[in-house]
Amino acid sequence: MTERDDTFTALTYERAQQNVDEGGKPFACLLVRDGEIVAEATNHVAQTGDPTAHAEILAIRLAAEQGITDLRGIDAYVTAYPCPMCLGALYYAQPDRVVYAVSREQEGEHYEDGNRLMTLGTFYDEYAKPIDERTLRSEHGHAEDATAPFADWTARHAS
Repeated sequence: MTERDDTFTALTYERAQQNVDEGGKPFACLLVRDGEIVAEATNHVAQTGDPTAHAEILAIRLAAEQGITDLRGIDAYVTAYPCPMCLGALYYAQPDRVVYAVSREQEGEHYEDGNRLMTLGTFYDEYAKPIDERTLRSEHGHAEDATAPFADWTARHAS
């Protein structure tokens, strides 16, 4: 870790604290390229009622609005180790790395962000379970030729 990493990590904490002071949740994300912030966001779930309005998701969307289609060459600085939704989004967005201020265990000592289907402590484990054992009920539906859009996309984008 470098002094610059410490500076941006501290800045995520400051942004998260400001968000709490304004009625939001304690999360922030900075997307940094070559020492410059290209996008930043705080969690807006409380402000908007949108359960996907996590800081990482919003920062990725802000980067996309600037034409940044993936995060190669960018480091993501976050307040806490990402939840599974945000971690998945970060994997799709492809930053060079994620730097987090607090671990999930440290976060869990002071904060719980669960719901009727999961808790902070069980959320990651849900993904490892077979589909039929997960808390969120899922059923495989049926539609004629349901794979056609996938086959069509592959045919149109084959190299």
